[in-house]
Amino acid sequence: MKYYLAIDIGASSGRHIVAWKDENGVLQSEEMYRFPNGVNNVDGHLYWDVDRLFNEVKVGIKKVLEKYPTVESMSIDTWGVDYVLMNGDESIYPVFAYRDSRTKKVIPEVHKIIPFERLYEITGCQFQEFNTIYQLYEDKVSGKLDKADGFLMIPEYLMHRLTGIKKKEYTNAGTMGLYDAKTLTPSKEIIDLLGLPNFLFDPVYKPGTTVGDFSPEVQKEVNGNIKVVLCPTHDTAAAVEGIPMDINSPYISSGTWSLLGIKNDVAITNKEGYESNYSNEYGPDYIRVQKNIMGLWIIQCLAKQLNMDFPTMVKQSMESSYKEIYDVNDERFLSPKDMKQEIAAYFKEKGLPTPVDDKDYINATYHSLAYSYKVAFEELEKVTGKKYTSLYIVGGGAKNKYLNDLTKHYLQKEVIALPIEATALGNLKTQMEAK
Repeated sequence: MKYYLAIDIGASSGRHIVAWKDENGVLQSEEMYRFPNGVNNVDGHLYWDVDRLFNEVKVGIKKVLEKYPTVESMSIDTWGVDYVLMNGDESIYPVFAYRDSRTKKVIPEVHKIIPFERLYEITGCQFQEFNTIYQLYEDKVSGKLDKADGFLMIPEYLMHRLTGIKKKEYTNAGTMGLYDAKTLTPSKEIIDLLGLPNFLFDPVYKPGTTVGDFSPEVQKEVNGNIKVVLCPTHDTAAAVEGIPMDINSPYISSGTWSLLGIKNDVAITNKEGYESNYSNEYGPDYIRVQKNIMGLWIIQCLAKQLNMDFPTMVKQSMESSYKEIYDVNDERFLSPKDMKQEIAAYFKEKGLPTPVDDKDYINATYHSLAYSYKVAFEELEKVTGKKYTSLYIVGGGAKNKYLNDLTKHYLQKEVIALPIEATALGNLKTQMEAK
């Protein structure tokens, strides 16, 4: 029996999942370890504690090896965009989180050098104020980049900490806003115009590539060794690989963010894509024409604020008749100090009836999320010039029947909800197929 380990880390939690195929060839899995994740707010800036993340990774691996002492391989996926600057093998701190507002002041400067229309024409990447291109330019302006001779995206960094080996991965490179959508290589025009460092031209490797064994120090800490392999390290790329679709249908990978898109042979950088802010991100051997839209982030914030679990929130929502729609993708909802207050302010500013009680806030959010999926779905049809009859939903949101039903109501399409760990499955599938 061959065992494989997927470590899937999201913005709110991480999990270690071991999988194997039984005697009938059916995939079996066991969650071995789960840990919380979240940003640290220090003096008004948002950071990732990558040292704590690395320690959690090791704790989980040690638990896995206690029960499964021979694991064929392992890999790590996380969110995209964020990175750790390096000087040799030394990490340069702090490691900013994508929700930090530091890029706002440099975005106009970047667009003065290269208008966004030209950026989109080259990269096909949707505009998001936290895109890596803006983060790196802010590092340049602040002088932080002067200390660096390299960088690694978060999952690559964690695997480097395990092995001592640096290998950049293809699907995560596609989240940076620095790659040419036609050549699928770093854009010399963008990097030269912005005066960014040459280490951005370092080679990247496709999923399935071996990174290496644990370092002797890590082997001693976890009481064993596992071969580390690159999966699609961008969690959305892994999730799409893990969707068992009967046809090439639009999908939503629903978690803290919702990623709605479709697999395509080539990037689409047409006027419709630009105007609707659709992106072109990389799958192992295809392009994901996709849009990053608000997911369960607002619900997660309300859950903490209201001290309410998700089943209770759904129950409360179903008791509300309040169905006003608000723009969940407004940047004001990215990292407000008080989410409920921010929603109320939005309604007041728009001259709309304000939610009366907690269940109204929750119901408005669920309806607004489902409506935003409808808008993005219709935009996708315009971008691709095709009509679609169904939508697959995977990830945490797929477990929410109420949200799925609302999505079906607004889309008037077949909704196929698969409450599976699609990201971990895509991670594991890549390992199992690696040569």
